[in-house]
Amino acid sequence: MLKVLTLGDVSGLRFGAAAAGVGQLQAGLGAVEQSRHREHMQLGSDGVSSIQVSLCRENLLDSQDNTKLRTEGKANNNVQWDEDSVEFMPANPVRIAFVLVVHGRASRQLQRMFKAIYHKDHFYYIHVDKRSNYLHRQVLQFASQYPNVRVTSWRMATIWGGASLLTTYLQTMKDLMEMSDWPWDFFINLSAADYPIREKAGPCFQSLSKEVPEALDIAGARGTAIAETLLLLYVEKCGSNLCQRHLGNLPLEAKVSERTNDQLVAFLSRYRDMNFLKSHGRDNARFIRKQGLDRLFLECDTHMWRLGDRKIPEGIAVDGGSDWFLLNRKFVEYVTFSNDDLVTKMKRFYSYTLLPAESFFHTVLENSPFCDSMVDNNLRITNWNRKLGCKCQYKHIVDWCGCSPNDFKPADFHRFQFEAVVNQEIIGQLDYYLYGNYPSGTPGLRSYWENVYEEPDGLGALSDVALTMFHSFSRLGLRRAESSFHAAGDSSCRYYPMGHPVSIHLYFLADRFQGFLIRHHATNLAVSKLETLETWVMPKKVFKIASPPSDFGRLQFSEVSIGTEWDAKERLFRNFGGLLGPTDEPVGMQKWGKGPNVTVTVIWVDPINVIAATYDILIESSAEFTHYKPPLNLPLRPGVWTIKILHHWVQVAETKFLVTPLTFSNQQPIKQEEAIKLHSGPPKNAYMEQSFQGLNPVLNIPVSAARADQAKRSAGLVGARLDAWVDSLVSSVWSAVDVCSVGATACPALQGCAQTAWSSLSPDPKSELGPVKPDGRLR
Repeated sequence: MLKVLTLGDVSGLRFGAAAAGVGQLQAGLGAVEQSRHREHMQLGSDGVSSIQVSLCRENLLDSQDNTKLRTEGKANNNVQWDEDSVEFMPANPVRIAFVLVVHGRASRQLQRMFKAIYHKDHFYYIHVDKRSNYLHRQVLQFASQYPNVRVTSWRMATIWGGASLLTTYLQTMKDLMEMSDWPWDFFINLSAADYPIREKAGPCFQSLSKEVPEALDIAGARGTAIAETLLLLYVEKCGSNLCQRHLGNLPLEAKVSERTNDQLVAFLSRYRDMNFLKSHGRDNARFIRKQGLDRLFLECDTHMWRLGDRKIPEGIAVDGGSDWFLLNRKFVEYVTFSNDDLVTKMKRFYSYTLLPAESFFHTVLENSPFCDSMVDNNLRITNWNRKLGCKCQYKHIVDWCGCSPNDFKPADFHRFQFEAVVNQEIIGQLDYYLYGNYPSGTPGLRSYWENVYEEPDGLGALSDVALTMFHSFSRLGLRRAESSFHAAGDSSCRYYPMGHPVSIHLYFLADRFQGFLIRHHATNLAVSKLETLETWVMPKKVFKIASPPSDFGRLQFSEVSIGTEWDAKERLFRNFGGLLGPTDEPVGMQKWGKGPNVTVTVIWVDPINVIAATYDILIESSAEFTHYKPPLNLPLRPGVWTIKILHHWVQVAETKFLVTPLTFSNQQPIKQEEAIKLHSGPPKNAYMEQSFQGLNPVLNIPVSAARADQAKRSAGLVGARLDAWVDSLVSSVWSAVDVCSVGATACPALQGCAQTAWSSLSPDPKSELGPVKPDGRLR
């Protein structure tokens, strides 16, 4: 049952609002002057139980105005980097509890990161999002191999900005404190997008801090010893220009011999009483306003609902910044088990706060007995490109406009992201600088596979469009096997499809999408036995420049593509492969070369040559990408659509995309009445209120009555005839590149999947986990 909250439930938290409390603060200043440490004072007498506030000189409010918060002088201990501290391990080195909070399906990237950070002396506690069942299965499998790796027995569905993330961290802290057999000293939270690099990248930071200060989330510490020589022990979403331009200056033997874990452990051992958090570096009033801390939020049904305004707790220094941190055990214990008013009331306040993990630990630390242990740095680099990262891209899950870091890519430092489906080159670069090259001939180093579907997920995990396409891909693979490997009079390589796909993977090579890998069952007609095959399908090239090329140069080396799930921050379609059905709302994306301002016309033409939409786009000289989703009436007519790009009404380029007919509805074979409804196009062939029929002769796009009649007949197809129609359309824009056998096969020409370079079962040593080595590592 949902409890209805009134604003008074959580907005009235007060920490010493009375004049008496202010007087006590002022009286306490003298004591603070004599001691740079802590002193406890009771604040407030307004009916709310008073709290014990720890006063640090660096963390006092302006006692005359509780709405005016401190903007300078926060605790930032002068932690110095000493080469000796990382060259020699202390007698009692700290042991780290790495807490990995992960989601999605990128199991191979997670394993690669885990492989890089693993050491037998540390501890690894993994929480997998409640909705990521495939990843949870993979994590359980590899975690069982190592005694110092555990997976949370509970799971939460964490969302961007949600209070559930703070709840997750607090629960993992409680779990770790109760694990008496894990004597850890530091708590470090990580995601699958993190990757370690070591201290020798210090000169890299010095240079980068001058070149791209706005891109680095460590500006507050710039100029200090720790910022100039330490950082980059952990890098979140790092880019290869960073490595090529800076790490490349280091001797190879230094790169290979110095290990991140050793340096991190040595450094933290020296500063084992410190806590490392990165503050926002701006004035608090602006931070509170931008962060929405003065608004009341409630997380419900995986959405953060904004309920109204509220007051910030008085008499306390509110701070915040990054939600990535390194906390020592003493502070974690205090946050977990303390019953003092500061902790209990802050937990309550932040339970109804947007992005609470970005502020809770900062605020509690700076107002607690541990306030003088704060180091204003979290040993990370984050790529903030606010022009791309602040596009209100989370409005579907939170009633607020927020920002998130960008992925790093090799082509441009300001846009690099550490996400394998976006760019894997940088991960390879970092891996090389940490450990050196893999042996010559090592397979799979430039390949990346990411699972899309696995049979235990259930068919409900697939849309009807995806299920239709994946079945068609499987049939294309069987025809490929028969045409490529079949000999006259020999049926050993002829197959009949059986059942639904077993698994689906995205396949990338050299950071380029290479298509889908579909594992599926089929009956070998020669021996009447069931076999499991894997088919690789690749999209055909459908974008082309007009021939002969026009004098319009901005598209010459660029592209036009159509899809859904456009990610404006990373500027790509998350629906890899552009699988579209009649009820989808496609987005047109154009990538432009450099040049002057120019206006182009975009024409959308359906499969029977009905002009569905036309619009102009002004391309500014600095524009690299443009995208637009025309408001088309649904359903879209199935078939191959054409997009034409015109400049001064002269065609300069075109591309094609497929809207597939559906063979499934709600994961069941589609019935004829539903097929007719979905496959006949919009009522009266009107995709928009305005008709563009008059443009057909101008653009030399003839309207064909024969095409229209054929489309009408096809709309009612079901069963095998519908499959054949789908396959003919799919094969016009996709090709089956290869087929392999997962197990035993009666087709002698089929290669085993593990022997290929492309299969999801191919060797992938960069992500494969093995036994612990004598030095305690996996890598």
